[in-house]
Amino acid sequence: MAFEGLSEKLQDTFKKLRGKGKLSEKDVKDALREVRMALLQADVNFKVVKDFIKAVEKEAVGESVLKSITPGQQVIKIVNDELIKLLGGSAVKLELTKAKPHSILLAGLQGAGKTTHAGKIALHLRKNGRNPLLVACDVYRPAAIDQLKILGEQIDIDVFSIDGEKDVVKIAKEAKDYAINQANDVLIVDTAGRLHVDSTLMEELKSLKNHLDPDEILLVVDAMTGQDAVNVAQTFNKDIDVTGIVMTKMDGDTRGGAALSIRAVTGSPIKFIGTGEKLNALEAFYPDRMSSRILGMGDVLTLIEKAQTSFDQDKMQKLEERIKKDKFTFNDFLLQLEQMKDMGPLEDLLGMIPGMGNNKQLKNLQVDENELKSIEAIVLSMTHQERENPEILNSSRKKRIAQGSGTSVQMVNRLLKQFSQTRKMLKQFNTGGKGKKSKFKFPF
Repeated sequence: MAFEGLSEKLQDTFKKLRGKGKLSEKDVKDALREVRMALLQADVNFKVVKDFIKAVEKEAVGESVLKSITPGQQVIKIVNDELIKLLGGSAVKLELTKAKPHSILLAGLQGAGKTTHAGKIALHLRKNGRNPLLVACDVYRPAAIDQLKILGEQIDIDVFSIDGEKDVVKIAKEAKDYAINQANDVLIVDTAGRLHVDSTLMEELKSLKNHLDPDEILLVVDAMTGQDAVNVAQTFNKDIDVTGIVMTKMDGDTRGGAALSIRAVTGSPIKFIGTGEKLNALEAFYPDRMSSRILGMGDVLTLIEKAQTSFDQDKMQKLEERIKKDKFTFNDFLLQLEQMKDMGPLEDLLGMIPGMGNNKQLKNLQVDENELKSIEAIVLSMTHQERENPEILNSSRKKRIAQGSGTSVQMVNRLLKQFSQTRKMLKQFNTGGKGKKSKFKFPF
């Protein structure tokens, strides 16, 4: 999970500050020394760290802070405010303001995730009322065009390509004409990457830029490459005027130094972060929300947005009615399981709940994916009648389900017990626990 190591160190440091009634200037400087080390260990650019600590110290050692009723909280607020500034201040959304069809040019080194994130951005745009067209301009990497076509099929979005054509400007020109005829309003152009920045790559990107006059030039960088990602961004920005950054593999980088450095060093805002392999694992970047996550304050807004995106509202309405009537079944359970999986890893979701991020009992929580698959297999091995009425499950039925799911009768019994407990809990919610109707509303 992104920033995991940094987040833990900062939260431990601030816990010490909160524990003191009054703070001296030395207390603040000692704490900031720990913050400095935490940032450097997270691979944040040295100059960025120096400027950040200087800005925080200037605000934090003032008389109004040290003599306030809650100086520890005041210092944390100052760190939060400065961290938000460091990450860009406010969210910078895609700006599609030029003549239609709009165009988004994706650039970056090979392996950063351009092709996958072309699909993710296309899906994001369609969810927001756009009709995007994916354009295959990576004509060098073997199977790049096939990969884009497969992604397009998965999300039901058209892909434009020309077999055997190596002239990317010609491909882009014909894609634009095709988009006009097919009423596509946004072109997402996937370009070739290289193992390192070279003149051939830059010249090709400049040619595409000059022809398309794109609304956005998004640089796709791998967060796990740390400061190398920042250096790459500087080079691309100098040559093609990058309008925004897509930071990929944020779920795999526990340090997060690139994300904390890139805006300050390049001036280019982070517009999206990739948070997993699934095509819906893309988040718009909000500096205030990310700062809140890092400091253990949670990120409820993103959690709600994930739920609203992942959960089918009509199905949730029907499920709420079934819960109210005490008719929650294994079919409902299966629906819940599928939609929860779409929201992302449970440990990441817990980190968005205020107070959970620094909970010692939960910080090392790892959800066993194999156990979830076993649970799903058990439910799928039941007949429709058994899912609707688990009370009919006798020993022979349980044995058949265990064999069909590749599990054991003990695992089947454990799931049945847990399911029974869940139904009782939902019934208590529905009646207020005392036979009265409660105001229970399903959370999503």
